[in-house]
Amino acid sequence: MGNQTYHPDFTLLGLSDLTYSRIPLFLLFLLIYGATLAGNLSIVILVVTDSHLQTPMYFFLGNLAVLDIVTPSVSASQFPLYIFTGNRLILYSSCIAQVFFFSWFVVTEACLLAVMSYDRYVAICHPLHYTAMITFFLCVQLASSCWVIGSVCSLVHTLCTLRLTFCDSPTIPGLFCELYQLIQLSCSDTSLNYLLAYLQISSLGVAAFSVTFLSYFYVFKTILGIKMKDGRLKAFSTCSSHLMVVSIYYVTSFFNYFQPQAKNFQAGRLVSVVYNVFTPFLNPVLYSLRNSELKEALRRSLVRMGFRE
Repeated sequence: MGNQTYHPDFTLLGLSDLTYSRIPLFLLFLLIYGATLAGNLSIVILVVTDSHLQTPMYFFLGNLAVLDIVTPSVSASQFPLYIFTGNRLILYSSCIAQVFFFSWFVVTEACLLAVMSYDRYVAICHPLHYTAMITFFLCVQLASSCWVIGSVCSLVHTLCTLRLTFCDSPTIPGLFCELYQLIQLSCSDTSLNYLLAYLQISSLGVAAFSVTFLSYFYVFKTILGIKMKDGRLKAFSTCSSHLMVVSIYYVTSFFNYFQPQAKNFQAGRLVSVVYNVFTPFLNPVLYSLRNSELKEALRRSLVRMGFRE
């Protein structure tokens, strides 16, 4: 007989050692996931329906809200089911699908945050040229490029993952299927997979981070050069929400992918929960609390629906 590729089902280790608190965890994840969907869907609806929010900044924010809807839907939507039923088995096909979509959305978000940082740079550092530089057509091009780049990168990694073989019934030391975990569990040669991952991080990852970092470097330089205190506060308020979102994204990403998880598994699971569950939940909260235009748009929407006078 010729060689056959063995594709076993996987077992998610996840939160299997916390069976004594299964029901509270189930309710907590269900509540957070529902709030995440409601918050981000509200932002998408407001951006689409409110004419006052149809600007480049809110166009990108709408794309970010879509990402914050689909990302936990891929990675975290099954957490309550696993916790409540105790069934931690995931089919090979489902695992590969998770790898593809989650990788797609992670790369897309990195690119989109870089684009949003550039948008804030132009708005604060070149306010008189903002409308000429950031046109609607450019916004569509930039946002579309983020989604396309993310899908292409994810497709390449997923196709390379399909060639891997796995021994026995592998156990994934996490809450869902991630690319790096499957590579580490493989019994076959993974040199090509590691090479592609290294090339992506060293090129696309560094480029996205550099654009974000340089944009905010010049933003802070411009803000500090404003003599009026009220002017500095107003300029900072236009980018403070996005800055917090960027900080949360990169801090959790760094600890999620670059920490030695084998040595600190408990911390790794905690960071994974924060990265995949709490971050998409926090993003609409941060923008809603610190953005007066978004709160005013929500008030107008409630008035139209007859909930408020």
